[in-house]
Amino acid sequence: MWADPRSSPLETAPRLILFNKPYGVLTQFTDRSDPPRPTLGDYISEKGVYPAGRLDRDSEGLLLLTDDGALQARISNPRFKLPKTYLAQVEGIPDASALDSLCRGVTLKDGLTRPARARLIPEPEWLWPRTPPVRQRKTVPDSWIELTITEGRNRQVRRMTAAAGHPTLRLIRVAIGDWRLGTLAPGKWRPVQAQDPW
Repeated sequence: MWADPRSSPLETAPRLILFNKPYGVLTQFTDRSDPPRPTLGDYISEKGVYPAGRLDRDSEGLLLLTDDGALQARISNPRFKLPKTYLAQVEGIPDASALDSLCRGVTLKDGLTRPARARLIPEPEWLWPRTPPVRQRKTVPDSWIELTITEGRNRQVRRMTAAAGHPTLRLIRVAIGDWRLGTLAPGKWRPVQAQDPW
């Protein structure tokens, strides 16, 4: 029996794009501000794809875009608990107690966060310079932590590190589920296979 070519998985497979969002870019395709601020439309030429979740204007790193509504929901909806990993440059050097509080969950204005994974890491050697650069204080050291969460509250990582006593200076998302930023340069994107995100 011949297969119906209209049901070919190649034709029905959802499109998925990995994008390394630079600092200062809005997670939307248009902006009505005057003058308009940088948006996804300044970088991505593909039509019909939309962000699966958000990344704050002052955050950088991995953003996924797709043309498939179901996949978009599975990636972005907190009820699916898809892990998202961030590298955060923070003020000060978190001790074991601060890291443990991030792992157990911290109390924010909108309630207790889910347990997370947090660890101190050295400054990544591959990291690109940020424009504008992070303002640093000579009297306060800074350090880097890797933090993996399974929620998507507004500015959650920044609020968590602040609640633990270490405000975030720079925030870069490096992974969503099994999708990783890898060596993708800021402002660049590439298509990937839209496999199940777990």
